[in-house]
Amino acid sequence: MIDLLQDKKILVVDNDPADSQFTEMTFRGAGAHVLTANNGREGLRMFYEHRPDLVILDVLLPDIDGFEACQQMRLMSSTPIIILTTLQNDNDVVQALNSGADDFLSKPFVPEVLLARTRAIIRRSIKLANTEPEILHYNDGYLTIEPQYRHVKVNGELVHLTSIQFQLLFLLLERKGSIVTYQEILEKIWGENRKEHVEYVHVYMFHLRRKIERKPRYPEYLLTEHGVGYRFHHLNQG
Repeated sequence: MIDLLQDKKILVVDNDPADSQFTEMTFRGAGAHVLTANNGREGLRMFYEHRPDLVILDVLLPDIDGFEACQQMRLMSSTPIIILTTLQNDNDVVQALNSGADDFLSKPFVPEVLLARTRAIIRRSIKLANTEPEILHYNDGYLTIEPQYRHVKVNGELVHLTSIQFQLLFLLLERKGSIVTYQEILEKIWGENRKEHVEYVHVYMFHLRRKIERKPRYPEYLLTEHGVGYRFHHLNQG
């Protein structure tokens, strides 16, 4: 079986030479092509020039930090980003997710864990791209979801969603009318090892509502079932 990472282009942005080399060797061993940068600005330049399939981004960079670099990457692309750092408190996790990261892994890491997280992100992206369009298509005149084009439109205007935001929205739409629990969301989007990190779901839901709801504080589509999860409420479709 061909590894999902085979021939994938991975950008590693890390100013620690030993850590950068270790991460590079980890991905090269899986058959990936690896690009490296040792500061945030160089990482942004390489990101724009080479269009990698995935980014491994350290937070503690000498110029702009990884959170800011992540935000700038997100302005133009939904490329999956994993933030890799020695920071470990909950506020750092939330800040990483607020920046648009798809996942968060603390140093020192086990190579197999990083590879597993990366493969999971790629696998979910492939699954989303192959989702049957007719099943998930949605249009009520205000919100339009077109999976076949990976388009979401609000009032006729295209809205840029990250890879994780797409996955969250489509998961809820696929189960429209039914409650999807926090644990189900975590398992399907981030994997078994993230089932206790409910803050991941809350952070991404907050940003997703800001992008598609008329009044994010009073959502019409992405409804909260307190203490349980979320559900997609479909309005009368036009």
